[in-house]
Amino acid sequence: MPHLIDATSACKIIPFQMEVLARHREYLSRWVEASLPMGICDADVFSTTEKQSGSSSEYIVVWVRETSDPAYKVFSRGNKWIVMDAIRDNQLGQFASFADAMHMIRPVLPRPEKIVAA
Repeated sequence: MPHLIDATSACKIIPFQMEVLARHREYLSRWVEASLPMGICDADVFSTTEKQSGSSSEYIVVWVRETSDPAYKVFSRGNKWIVMDAIRDNQLGQFASFADAMHMIRPVLPRPEKIVAA
């Protein structure tokens, strides 16, 4: 006799999503400090009101001295960090790490060396 799967016990797939962690906030603070001479004014972490599947519940906004409106928005989607032009709402890139995303905006901090297997 074949085994039937009960529809109520079927598993749900939950999309992987990264969140803004304490280590990201610490890196962001160091990055802003290093970026001040290059035109970055400030950055902050905000919570989103509209939760999207696979995207983080928090995002980072970056201000530059040329405008009072935020210039960049950074958030995670799945296992990538997305950098957006906040003024024009254009995606500028997808990155494997938070440090790489911030480096795209202003390359002011050394990035950790990538480990390559021999």
